[in-house]
Amino acid sequence: MRFNLIDRIDAHQPGKFLRGCKFLTLGEEYLADHFPRFPVMPGVLMLHALVEAGAWLWRSGSGYQHTVIVLREAKNVKYGSFMQPGRKMDVAVDLVKQDGDSVSFKGKGTDDTGATTVSAAFTLHGYSLSDRGPAGVAADEVLRQQLKARWALLTGELRK
Repeated sequence: MRFNLIDRIDAHQPGKFLRGCKFLTLGEEYLADHFPRFPVMPGVLMLHALVEAGAWLWRSGSGYQHTVIVLREAKNVKYGSFMQPGRKMDVAVDLVKQDGDSVSFKGKGTDDTGATTVSAAFTLHGYSLSDRGPAGVAADEVLRQQLKARWALLTGELRK
């Protein structure tokens, strides 16, 4: 299963920062199991929201050079308050360092009361499918178009 957790990108400066949010609804599939009588967003998915925001920040500044971005390392991950349905998690990521095909970020999630839900330092690694062979060239182009369309939805560019 693939999760797309960021619902909106509110502000960004390529190569610097991204601010977005995740609205948690009771309809989220995973809440049925985590936990049925006390539904809360799993910590790993809170971390995933930070990683996803970092990937969008990297893409926005690199012209979608890497079609595949994966988590390489997560450090100093700290969890705070629970994220319950009906709440909004504001996500903030800042680019710390870029080293070739890897980028380091620091990120923080806060709920709509301002309480910290998650914070972490993490490193992402990117590559393109065309790096793996000629068959990946067409797949990369399809992925780039899909990513650009999703970016337009998240940033509201389609409404402009």
